[in-house]
Amino acid sequence: MEGMPFQPVLLQQGWAPFDWAQPPRGDAQAQAYFGYYGIDFEQRQPQLEHGFGYVDAAGFRIAVHSWRPPSARGTVWVVHGYFDHVGLYRHVIGALLAAGWAVVAFDLPGHGLSSGARAVITDFDLYQQVLNHCLAGAAGHFPGPWHAVGQSTGGAILMQRLLAPDDPFDQVVLLAPLVRPLGYRTASWLHRLVGPFRRFIRRVFTANSNDPEFLHFLAELDPLQPRAISVQWFGALRRWVPRFEALTPVARPLWLVQGDMDDTVDWRYNLAMVETKFPALKVVMLEGARHQLANESERYRARIRQVFHDAFA
Repeated sequence: MEGMPFQPVLLQQGWAPFDWAQPPRGDAQAQAYFGYYGIDFEQRQPQLEHGFGYVDAAGFRIAVHSWRPPSARGTVWVVHGYFDHVGLYRHVIGALLAAGWAVVAFDLPGHGLSSGARAVITDFDLYQQVLNHCLAGAAGHFPGPWHAVGQSTGGAILMQRLLAPDDPFDQVVLLAPLVRPLGYRTASWLHRLVGPFRRFIRRVFTANSNDPEFLHFLAELDPLQPRAISVQWFGALRRWVPRFEALTPVARPLWLVQGDMDDTVDWRYNLAMVETKFPALKVVMLEGARHQLANESERYRARIRQVFHDAFA
């Protein structure tokens, strides 16, 4: 896109390996990228340390961010959704930093500044490998307790991790988590029909938020936004769903925030499934909210900030 203050290719050529003990800050291209997406919180909070660089995990080069205020209360991991990237999570990250938490976030493979075909994954277990690599790297360097926030596919990734041994998180908040997308059965039938012949399907930008400025930015101004839906990604999802549904439930605290106007995921089915996996689930329904809860209008974001306060108290 013309007039962009940063160029992703130049940014990636100049970035440094992410050192968990002393994360690099990034060069001028990185600073322009931070400013463009409004995640340059260190410009408004001079004592805040913003680290940025890459790690190599699961065969991908993964873009990693960390923000650490003085005397952080602990650390919150933020895991974004399908088509998203860390740059779009300024509201979530800003709210957590304002509450005194350190934050760690990374672009999933095929998203944002991370390597991989755009919005493609061959197996959802690769997401687990990337998450576990980052968790291991951060151990001993970022203060506890560790909490987590996951939007949509990020929620699916976190739920799978919570159902595995050695769950590293204290409290977790899921925002419109993915298990099945809306129209899953029809989409599965179409996938079997066209999957052998098509690699991508043109993406249609839907009104998945009540914030018109965000919708405009997403469709028109975000240079890191994928423009097609990966048929292969949906195949990976189809293989992941029965694996997830077969996992053994665990009794651990978990918060779930869901909008009742969400037409991206099959939230009624998903809510019932998540409740079977996590019997101690606490559900917060937002009347009129859509799928992109991390980028909803202010009145919904205020309610989500309250959930963070209650969950991470």
